[in-house]
Amino acid sequence: MRKTRTKVYFVRHAQPEHAWKEDRTRPLTEEGKADSRIVLDFLKDKQIDRFYCSPYKRSLDTIAGTAAYYGKEIITDERLREREKGKNGNNHGMFQKRWADHNYHEEGGESIAMVQERNMEAFDEILKTNLGKNIVIGTHGTALSTILNYYDDSFGCEDFLRIIDWMPYVVEFDFEGTDLVTKTEHVYREKVFKGKGCADKA
Repeated sequence: MRKTRTKVYFVRHAQPEHAWKEDRTRPLTEEGKADSRIVLDFLKDKQIDRFYCSPYKRSLDTIAGTAAYYGKEIITDERLREREKGKNGNNHGMFQKRWADHNYHEEGGESIAMVQERNMEAFDEILKTNLGKNIVIGTHGTALSTILNYYDDSFGCEDFLRIIDWMPYVVEFDFEGTDLVTKTEHVYREKVFKGKGCADKA
């Protein structure tokens, strides 16, 4: 018997206000709001059935226009949130340390393994609930990277750094039943370090 085909579009959020201290309520920049249009432009002919998202504002706002276009509600799941940051913050040295040891985490922060466990728990439920449908999941850079690593354990720090400035970023996972068949990168907006420029890929 042929398994049911399911399409999942993961959408990493558009550019946020990095100076905003509270992670959960951090909004998109005006440029980020405008860039969210590429998400709608790509997804508007994909016959999306359901929308899921991290409860964080930047992720919700990135897919809100697309959900409104389809007349669908966005279902939030706390487990899809971004990694809890610890005292040492984010820098390349810390990125490398976390990806070299998935169980490492600084005081007050989460490890890659911890983020992966809760994101995959949520995603497994979403996938099994939506077999045969087209779904969108609004997510974050590290959260999405742990899912990418789950399906391809060669995904590591260099791969994470390759996509760290892609905001927004859409990647499609095609499943037969619960088996991943293909993974395809579609569109992203690349923000050059310190906001000195940008480039598109479609």
